[in-house]
Amino acid sequence: MIEVDYLIVGAGLAGISFAETCISNGKTIVVFDNNSQNSTLVAGGLYNPVVLKRFSEVWQAQEQLDLVLPFYKKIEKKINRSFLHEIPLLRKFNSIEEQNNWFTASDKPSLTNYLNPTLENYTNEAIQAPYKYGKVNYTGFLDTVGYKYFYTAYLKEINALEETSFEYDKIEWHDAKLFYKHYKAKHIVFAEGFGLHKNPFFNNLPLDGTKGELLLIHAPELKLTKIINASIFILPVGNDRYKVGATYNWQDKETEPTQEGLNELTTQLQELISCPFTVVKHYAGIRPTVKDRRPLVGKHFEKENLFILNGLGTRGVMFAPYLAKKLYAFIENGKSLDKEVDILRIYRKLGLLKS
Repeated sequence: MIEVDYLIVGAGLAGISFAETCISNGKTIVVFDNNSQNSTLVAGGLYNPVVLKRFSEVWQAQEQLDLVLPFYKKIEKKINRSFLHEIPLLRKFNSIEEQNNWFTASDKPSLTNYLNPTLENYTNEAIQAPYKYGKVNYTGFLDTVGYKYFYTAYLKEINALEETSFEYDKIEWHDAKLFYKHYKAKHIVFAEGFGLHKNPFFNNLPLDGTKGELLLIHAPELKLTKIINASIFILPVGNDRYKVGATYNWQDKETEPTQEGLNELTTQLQELISCPFTVVKHYAGIRPTVKDRRPLVGKHFEKENLFILNGLGTRGVMFAPYLAKKLYAFIENGKSLDKEVDILRIYRKLGLLKS
């Protein structure tokens, strides 16, 4: 029997963040991952403190930013790999009205720190921008594919990775102690993304997956050095390659790329840039989203040692380290979770709480 502090189910952004938080605090862990959920692998990986569609601040944006960069840089140093790229993000304007909306938003106290009030005249021969751009501060992207690959390799090196499916019916409790196969653990944290729907302990939570598709293109003439946000985003990843995305589909829950998604992205890209491009790869995945746009974090209403970290949606790069830290403090130190993300809000609506 192997004794550990935590079993962690899932090695996406959420699971890795919680694993690293545990390791940094001297806790023993085992992570289970079967690569069935690919939202981390197909994500754009962008981090950005502003919801540009509504010109609103991302929930707890500053607290997340204060934690995110040191968190990922510490991992980079530990495993001697580079994943985090700090790159300016420019919002392309299509009219004077959009410019005025930007100026109005940049005057809001909650956004002043993030939206540059001076228009950017970024010149690129492949993109016509007569109304210029607005610059968002504190932006960039995480190479999510490399991040997961090398971090799970690190977990394997320290004998903390099980590359297999987690079998929920193999969990047993004896005298309030938790057992799973040949493991004895204090706690289990489920960070399975859309795989939550197969979890009998938490599948009553309102996780509503949103399918997203994106492209990797090769465009030698584009020569972008900044992230462009318009009807789609274009993200330079090096060697004249760019990520382009993303679609949003609330009905399709399959992870296969579609012709419709390809057509939508290539059409919007052709409207945005004038240079030729080649589609190198076409990705699809299911984002773990929640209707109230808040993650699902907390403790099972009956099982004291079962916890969840899920529902990070499109903000996983920023949310994951922040919420992992919050959940860890909740479990180990009894610190309250933010009520906006605590699954108690769901349990109350479902009438599952005893008091």
